[in-house]
Amino acid sequence: MKTVTSNKPSLLLIIVAFAVVYIVWGSTYFFIELGVRGFPPMLMGALRFFTAGMIMLIWCGIKGDKIWSLKTVVSSGISGLLMLFLGTGVLIWVERSIPSAMVAIMISANPVWFVVLDRANWRVNFSSKTTIGGIILGFAGVLFLFGEEIAKSLNGALTTAQLTGFILLVLSPIAWCAGSLYSKKKGGHAPARVNTAWQMVIAGLAFIPASFIHNEYGSFHISQVPASAWMALIYLIIFGSIAAFSAYVWLLSVRPATEVSTHAYVNPVIAVLLGVMFAHENISGLQIAGLVVILFSVLLVNLAKYSFKKPQIKCPDILKKDNQLKAEATLHAYELIINK
Repeated sequence: MKTVTSNKPSLLLIIVAFAVVYIVWGSTYFFIELGVRGFPPMLMGALRFFTAGMIMLIWCGIKGDKIWSLKTVVSSGISGLLMLFLGTGVLIWVERSIPSAMVAIMISANPVWFVVLDRANWRVNFSSKTTIGGIILGFAGVLFLFGEEIAKSLNGALTTAQLTGFILLVLSPIAWCAGSLYSKKKGGHAPARVNTAWQMVIAGLAFIPASFIHNEYGSFHISQVPASAWMALIYLIIFGSIAAFSAYVWLLSVRPATEVSTHAYVNPVIAVLLGVMFAHENISGLQIAGLVVILFSVLLVNLAKYSFKKPQIKCPDILKKDNQLKAEATLHAYELIINK
């Protein structure tokens, strides 16, 4: 008798993966801002993603995975360039001139673009009032969360670099969501860790010529990089890339994209809470309201994934097979009786 196994991931593993994406990526806004104080942005992107990707490839080799497959490399390369080189690269670039709070506001548009670009699930997403309501409410919550800082920033005149940064930040979520959906649909049969490794390696390689184009190497002196920037880079490699990005790519393969995209709302919440706990920053009543609204929006987005109706019992293949065996056993019994 064969034992039937299920490939469905455990609920605990899904919760842990979401926790890693929510918490770790919530802290990366601060560490990116700290890192670009010592490293040029494109060079930091190259060091971060190429190093993390190579570590992942070595780990995949140790685990016995098939590392080289042209189909896997091409599909992972496309999604990696969209998500990491364009999506995250823009974020790294603009944090030189735009406060991290403003960056978080623009990046929080991710769930909206997931719904717009995920054409295959338009009927499901646009027919769900809770999903649409949760997305709108989540964006409003982020505005509440950083409303005071937005007002302070807008009081001063925008520089050319800041204006360019805001324009680029409109394109960043689109590239990130397009790459995420491509990874979800074209990831192939390779393990998620292999896809993740190649995404980071190829994105890291793309940052190298971008760094030369911006003449970053001419003014960069490694001896002048402060220890805080090195620590930020190490944190981004280990936790921001290897741990959190791997968890994110895996979640895309097992959960709906709109559900995974809720990290764009939760990450700013984590950033504010970490600031209160470790940097002794003050939190206002408006920010508390924003936190509550964001958490409620995540609940709404996920509400459509659960059914409160009594499930209908369907006959799976194993039951059909079991009934067939019973029928064959009954027929065999009748044959024995007749022959006897």
